[in-house]
Amino acid sequence: MTGNAYQESTDRFARMLMRQAAWPAAIVVAANILAPLAASARGAFETRHATLSLSLAAASAVAVLALSALLAFDALLFRLMASHDDETSGGAAVDDMLARMRLKPQPPSTRSLNDRMAGTRRLLIRQRAALGLFVAMLLAAGFWAPR
Repeated sequence: MTGNAYQESTDRFARMLMRQAAWPAAIVVAANILAPLAASARGAFETRHATLSLSLAAASAVAVLALSALLAFDALLFRLMASHDDETSGGAAVDDMLARMRLKPQPPSTRSLNDRMAGTRRLLIRQRAALGLFVAMLLAAGFWAPR
């Protein structure tokens, strides 16, 4: 893929990634600010089940935030790709940057844009699973809290 179609497609994907990185992180941060206040007011820390649920929620919150950071980094890499005229030179620029940062070795051939997007979509699925676990554990902690 070359020219404007390639650049628009890659830039659109990068914008979508930034949105998908931001809103789950915002939910986790807001919930982590508000949940302990509500839990302590209701006495949720008094039961083992609620404490375990809150611990699992905290672990999944860290996973959501880490995956959001990875998605934001990927969005920046896709923006770098979009700044090039064609898929091959954009992919080579990303591979070169990752190799210079010592995050990945220089590959023998450049991966296609579709392969890169598929890998990033797998990260999105993992982020959604971690967010689902976070929400479920917060709800479970509220369920186990004494009334």
